[in-house]
Amino acid sequence: MQAVDFIVTENERIARDVWRMQLSTVNCQLSTVPGQFVNLAIDGCYLRRPISVCDWDGRVLTLVYKVVGEGTKRLACYQPGEAINALAGLGNGYTIVPAERPLLLGGGVGVPPLYYLAKRLAEAGQRPVALLGFNTDEDVFFGEEFAAICETHVVVGGYVTDALPGLDYDALYCCGPEPMLKAVCNQAKALPEARAQFSFERRMACGFGACMACSCKTVEGYKRICKEGPVLRKEEILW
Repeated sequence: MQAVDFIVTENERIARDVWRMQLSTVNCQLSTVPGQFVNLAIDGCYLRRPISVCDWDGRVLTLVYKVVGEGTKRLACYQPGEAINALAGLGNGYTIVPAERPLLLGGGVGVPPLYYLAKRLAEAGQRPVALLGFNTDEDVFFGEEFAAICETHVVVGGYVTDALPGLDYDALYCCGPEPMLKAVCNQAKALPEARAQFSFERRMACGFGACMACSCKTVEGYKRICKEGPVLRKEEILW
């Protein structure tokens, strides 16, 4: 875990209630992997707000978030040039496994962390396929960004699971609302252990494992979504 001071360089709406924020920092070797998150100190909020990492290029941190409450509403008001502090390198991210054609399946605000993962997989010589689901055309974002990296399928107004039977894949990385995760888990083809990984959301207080507020039961006992998660292997999930 690192406490890092950032400067906002961009904060703009890119879809209905969805914003992209870019943060810059100087001389910081930020340690983060796809699937991890940062915990932002937002002016006027007692608790920090967890936001998944969408991208990190060594200098600029990109976050994509949805305005759903008071904290994210305040976050959307930040202007370029303002400072914001983040606890970075939080959570257990995706473990990249050897594969030729990994499938990245995301729904809504579960899409952003998969973008960072897609870049890493492509850099590793794999050929990722992205399957992205949104409720309406107004909710769609990052379709072009994914298409620039990998084969991309966008589903609007339907179930992303309907497209699963027509896709060939040898690893699965998933992020989105829990009902979608459960449906994907039930309908995805059988894969060897650790080749299907799912990222979960929970309400968090501390964000680094101290308060136990985000604990959930797994086949291996209780785990903290902010610490042992948010990414869990299919084999350890209890629905």
